Amino acid sequence: MSENIPKPSEAAVSAWTRIMRARERLLAAIEADFKTAGMPPLAWYDVLWELARAQSGKLRPYEIEERTLLAQYNLSRLIDRLAKEGLVRREVFARDGRGRWVVITDAGRELRERMWAVYARSIETNIGCKLSESEAKAIAGLLDRFL
Repeated sequence: MSENIPKPSEAAVSAWTRIMRARERLLAAIEADFKTAGMPPLAWYDVLWELARAQSGKLRPYEIEERTLLAQYNLSRLIDRLAKEGLVRREVFARDGRGRWVVITDAGRELRERMWAVYARSIETNIGCKLSESEAKAIAGLLDRFL
């Protein structure tokens, strides 16, 4: 049975390990920068960003789930929290009356813009200043193979 198990190369295992470690460290650094700036977590930014760039500033919850890395059960709670804070609102989906849109509010747009100032600095500090433009493009191109 063990001879049928695929055997990744040492290089592939090393690449996987480094991708995962880099991801964890970079996300932790970005979350720390948000916290230091008194901002909410990165997941808030992700949802607000997807809504802000959507046509009419609204998406169905499953569309947000598809565009972010948030699991449905986490997303539902996050949308509840964003709505409570006045950053999004829910609207009835006219076609069937049962579904809902999640719509970004002006307050949500303003918060996303404030968060972007922190996020942009963090990306530059933790990634941008450590890579040349050609290195950044090369890494992005390589990672595109997995998306």
